[in-house]
Amino acid sequence: MATFVFDCVDAGAEPYAAGPTLSFRIRIAETTGTPVEAIALRCQLRIEPQRRRYGTAEEERLQDLFGVPQRWADTLKPMQFATVSTMVGRFTGSTELAVPVPCTYDLEVGAARYFHSLDDGDVPLLMLFSGTAFLKQGNGFLVEPVPWSAESPYRLPVAVWREMMDTHFPHAGWIRCDRDTIDALGRYKSAHALPTWDATIRALLGEVMADER
Repeated sequence: MATFVFDCVDAGAEPYAAGPTLSFRIRIAETTGTPVEAIALRCQLRIEPQRRRYGTAEEERLQDLFGVPQRWADTLKPMQFATVSTMVGRFTGSTELAVPVPCTYDLEVGAARYFHSLDDGDVPLLMLFSGTAFLKQGNGFLVEPVPWSAESPYRLPVAVWREMMDTHFPHAGWIRCDRDTIDALGRYKSAHALPTWDATIRALLGEVMADER
């Protein structure tokens, strides 16, 4: 039976991707010397927020996700980031491959809001591997599952994520709105001849602040 060891050795932004995409460099070692014809690999990425410290400003931004910091001992639980699949080619001993992970800047998505809330440091990730390995055996092949115990921790620098998002959405983010809200904003934008959605929201905020005064 084959024995696999997985390690994430590096990660960076895909420079030519159509949308924001992180590329994780994975090293796979098969330690018994069995030739591997292919692996249909599945990788689940989890954020483990309890494995890092947070500044005061970060704590304030994360309250929508985890509540007040006094409750974080109970609420700071692992959260899903992404699940991706890829094929690994033939190798004996070890191999490395890039695993692309598409990302979103929709702040309704918990993982995106978590990344957006961090100023610096690392994002503690846990990569969980599964799938099917096709092994060379004599004149035929042997099919074995990749064990569910296969995993690799990785600390993704916040700067890598922020640089990737700034490349695709410079100094911007995304907020999902109800269609009726979008239509109402559109009518206000047209009625006041405002050039952008950003200017429309700023104008409305200015009215609210004026009313409060």
